[in-house]
Amino acid sequence: MDVLRPTLIQIGGRVYRKSLVQEPVHPQEEEEDEGFYAGPGDCADEPCDAFVVEETEKGFQCRVEVPSPLYKYIIGKKGETKKRLETETRTSISIPKPGVEGEIVITGQQRGGVISARTRIDVLLDSFRKKQPFTHFLSFALTQPEVQERFLQFKEEVLEKCSKDHGVSSSLFQNPAKLHLTLGTLVLLNEQEIRKACELLQRCKEDFVDQITGGSPLAVEVAGVEYMNDDPAMTDVLYAKVRMKDGSDRLQAIADQLVERFVASGLMLKEWDRVKLHATVMNTLFRRDPGAEERSSTAPGKASLKEREAFNARNILKLFEHFYFGEVQLDAVRLSQRFSTDASGYYATSGQLNFC
Repeated sequence: MDVLRPTLIQIGGRVYRKSLVQEPVHPQEEEEDEGFYAGPGDCADEPCDAFVVEETEKGFQCRVEVPSPLYKYIIGKKGETKKRLETETRTSISIPKPGVEGEIVITGQQRGGVISARTRIDVLLDSFRKKQPFTHFLSFALTQPEVQERFLQFKEEVLEKCSKDHGVSSSLFQNPAKLHLTLGTLVLLNEQEIRKACELLQRCKEDFVDQITGGSPLAVEVAGVEYMNDDPAMTDVLYAKVRMKDGSDRLQAIADQLVERFVASGLMLKEWDRVKLHATVMNTLFRRDPGAEERSSTAPGKASLKEREAFNARNILKLFEHFYFGEVQLDAVRLSQRFSTDASGYYATSGQLNFC
């Protein structure tokens, strides 16, 4: 990281500098200890409405809801991060036992110190949450029998006509029972966060989805194939394109607004200005792990591009440019659980937004 140009993190409308603190490396502890210092927007010296600070008989306190998998980032190596936070802000930080869901409680004699500790904890959590592999994703299932049959026909014909092309093999193809459109990925680390995501889905239904759909399924056609990267001879992801049968942009509008709302809630990271609607049919990640899901950018828990063996998709693109996979009636957005399977073969669903 460039010391003169530190990473800036925006939380609650305020901007903070992220500074790397170098500390001794302890055996079997690989995690970086990062220090965070409030910049010009520090609310320690002014009223802060981003969270509630309660006055008590002994001073002030603030409660923070934190998923238990993130406790270790507040504690740090041998408790050093917690100790430093407490020393620098003159507060006491109480953290539940590992694996026990609860609240982190910050107490101190000075309101400014409690606010400063809370702000630094928020920045720490925001940084480390971004490093977690995603656990759920919003999806449209493309599991109608017609589409699955046409996909299997596509697979058979590709292997028949293009199997001699570099890197092309049966291991690249998506499981037909898991064909889907991904709208966005989420890191949900406990039941409370899953419940929050489900509740947000229902609010989206009331706020704009019902108005766009009119309470009816969306008729979508899945046709044609395209590749993700710049060179078709070195392809990692090949996908089927989707379009509304009536030519409207209603599907795109729902996808974009859903992602916008989830990003605003803090449950999802913004990756693109618009959702790229696509159904992955071939992916080099599947070559190593048939259960892998694609993500548009390299992230923890995912193989880097250097570890993926690309395939030559030129002939596939030429021969199957207009391949028709079928028509789908989209009637729900699902909160799908990564690395899971339900009775139908699709991903297990933690919640869903029904169109009708």
